[in-house]
Amino acid sequence: MKKTTGTDRSVTAKWRPATQAVRAGTMRSEHGETSEALYLTSGFTFDSAQEVAARFAGDAQGMQYSRFKNPTVEMLQQRIAAMEGAEACLVQASGMAAMTSSLLSMLSAGDHVVAGRAAFGSCRWILDNVLNRFGITHTAIDGTDNAAWEAAVQDNTKAFFFETPANPTMDLVDLEFVCGFARSKGIKTVVDNAFATPVLQRPMDFGADIVAYSATKLMDGQGRVMAGAVCSSQEWIEETLSPFQRNTGPICAPFNAWVVMKGLETLPLRAPAQSANALQVAQFLEDRGLRVLHPGLPSHPQHALTQKQMVAAGPIFAFFAPKAGDAGKEQAMAICNALELIDISNNIGDAKSLICHPATTTHHNMGAEGRAAAGIEDGMLRINIGLEDPLDLIDDLGQALDRVGL
Repeated sequence: MKKTTGTDRSVTAKWRPATQAVRAGTMRSEHGETSEALYLTSGFTFDSAQEVAARFAGDAQGMQYSRFKNPTVEMLQQRIAAMEGAEACLVQASGMAAMTSSLLSMLSAGDHVVAGRAAFGSCRWILDNVLNRFGITHTAIDGTDNAAWEAAVQDNTKAFFFETPANPTMDLVDLEFVCGFARSKGIKTVVDNAFATPVLQRPMDFGADIVAYSATKLMDGQGRVMAGAVCSSQEWIEETLSPFQRNTGPICAPFNAWVVMKGLETLPLRAPAQSANALQVAQFLEDRGLRVLHPGLPSHPQHALTQKQMVAAGPIFAFFAPKAGDAGKEQAMAICNALELIDISNNIGDAKSLICHPATTTHHNMGAEGRAAAGIEDGMLRINIGLEDPLDLIDDLGQALDRVGL
């Protein structure tokens, strides 16, 4: 590969996904390094005052300041954009920075958002506790109900915001219908695709305007760094998101960007393998008599939609302790405590299997009423299946269930 090949979108757009994950966005220095260079620098020097003036005026290409642009970060952005099939991408300090900047960069006082009720706890917190302080209202709906999206639209609705599959209920939103309806009304769709990544689902193929990620999850894939990403059209990135990000500063550190790039190289291998492992483990739990929410299982109410818009259902799913209320919470925690191989952790997307109790961790700040409305029960457990042998994971879950009398 020549030094400039990786940044030529007319070339990288023709590559298949696995090649894009390894090669797209690569910029080689004059040294011709094989691994992407890590530029740990806050600023850059210039040969003349005129040169830096031209760059700040936008009349010349090149780096100015790492809050604006950094070569390592730029490589990650180009790689994610190529994998997503997007014109452009900006990466951020975390997934929540990506979600927040996606919304705040384009919304103003008096605007209205329609959001899927089932979502990550911090996303709901942004809707409930940040946007309203700036005069931006929202309506939370059942995202699985197409008619609910239509009914919730107001004259001032500017954005649809949803996650599919949703965390942790595994609800799916019909991308083709919802994105198509939004476009017919001039409404922007912001899709949180962290559970799937572009390897398992590409929302823009179904008409989404903006796709946001916690790159901390599957993109890194090994629980190492925090990062986020937002993909959209070149125009929206340059005119809406970039000015907001440059001036408010939720940027991704070059080292974190480099680590995520290394993670992307193996993502097309990891995501399908972890998805296959998860389906095997989910089937075991269902056969054991537990209630399981996994979109890849025929028992999931949206199994057909999963097959339509996802390559695979992903490595994350939910299952339930049989008891209700506080007894269910105690039973769910007992299952966690009895595990010997699977770690208790609130992270997801890791190559190691992880489990958590959403009601007391990721979604505790929603309150009991909010969790009930979102379908998050006290006995619910969310599990991320990694790259271990699935039979070892099944053995671990089996002995844990035996120990708690299930």
